[in-house]
Amino acid sequence: MARDYKSRNNDRKSSAKSGGSSIWSGIFIGLAVGLVAAVAVAYWVNRSDPFAARDKPAESKPVADKQASRSDKVIDPLAKATNAPTTPDKPSFDFYKILPSQDNPAPNADTPKPSTPDALYFVQAGAFPNAEDADNLKARLALMGYEAAILATDIPNKGTWHRVRLGPYKLDEANKTKDTLEQNKVSATLIKVPASASTKTN
Repeated sequence: MARDYKSRNNDRKSSAKSGGSSIWSGIFIGLAVGLVAAVAVAYWVNRSDPFAARDKPAESKPVADKQASRSDKVIDPLAKATNAPTTPDKPSFDFYKILPSQDNPAPNADTPKPSTPDALYFVQAGAFPNAEDADNLKARLALMGYEAAILATDIPNKGTWHRVRLGPYKLDEANKTKDTLEQNKVSATLIKVPASASTKTN
């Protein structure tokens, strides 16, 4: 009986020892499995980040491409306009033509032109180389109511000639005087007075 009791006690002690060791081994195995799982999860998380980082630029790339394509669409018309041969359109008006006309306005058509003095004429009743003949004609014209003047002129190779003249007159009056003298058998001619002489006479 005593041996059976001892053997039972020994079995209990051995079972207790084996049970304690199995608990510690289970705990150790659990910790090891948890550690491996944690390392695996951490590795997986850290490994997934590069993929996400690589995917993000890939996603943003189409946006950059769209922006580049938009900028190309905006630039292309300008480039075409720059490269295209420019043909300037004719302006509706020319400043270089308008400005001079503004500075120098066109003369008014209604503005009267400055009046020029009417031409004057002498009525020459005769010309004589002898001064006495000129005096006789002058006296005859005086009887007809005309006041005459004698003008002595030196003519080359002919000497001095004495001209008997009336006037000066305007053209209408000179023609009337000439007609009157010819009716009285006095040959007369009209001689236009130079502009300088007519100015002095007036």
